Amino acid sequence: MDPSNNYWPHAPRHSFEDAGTYFVTAACYQHNHFFTKPDALDFLQDKMFEIGDSYGWMLQGWSLFSNHYHLIADSPSSGGKSLREWITRLHTDSSRFVNRMDGVKGRKVWHNYWDKQLSFKRSYFSRLNYVMDNPVHHGLVHDARQYPWCSAKWFDTHAKASFKEAVRSFKTSELRVSDDYTPVNPFES
Repeated sequence: MDPSNNYWPHAPRHSFEDAGTYFVTAACYQHNHFFTKPDALDFLQDKMFEIGDSYGWMLQGWSLFSNHYHLIADSPSSGGKSLREWITRLHTDSSRFVNRMDGVKGRKVWHNYWDKQLSFKRSYFSRLNYVMDNPVHHGLVHDARQYPWCSAKWFDTHAKASFKEAVRSFKTSELRVSDDYTPVNPFES
């Protein structure tokens, strides 16, 4: 292992030099459920938009849960280098929020995140469909549009019919996505 490349072989490699669309999955430390309350998920979602916007990222799809999240976003034209800064700030701010909410200091909330640049249309459509249907996949709702911390309702309201049809036609069963999480339903907390 070459220590000069700052690569730890047991952590995901973050390579985001090029402008484009990125798929991100982040996990809470030890899969713990830190975002079980609607207020915590609201904060996470609001911060995701606020910080992403401040770096010039445009969200395409998202699903936020008690112990993980997925998002798809277009980078600014300058490239994807600010993805790390966006995610770091999001994790820092949301960690402080839930720790303050739970009356805990210094608790580790986020473990890591994985990113992938989506360079093929098929990969983009499949993952966008996957992200928006994720609340159903996890058994939290029967219709993803009912889950307030997901882009499905926004997508259904704002996307053109032909685009919605195209995205929904792509199968997600063959995707290799790290998603072995069982989130807590915030409606039952």
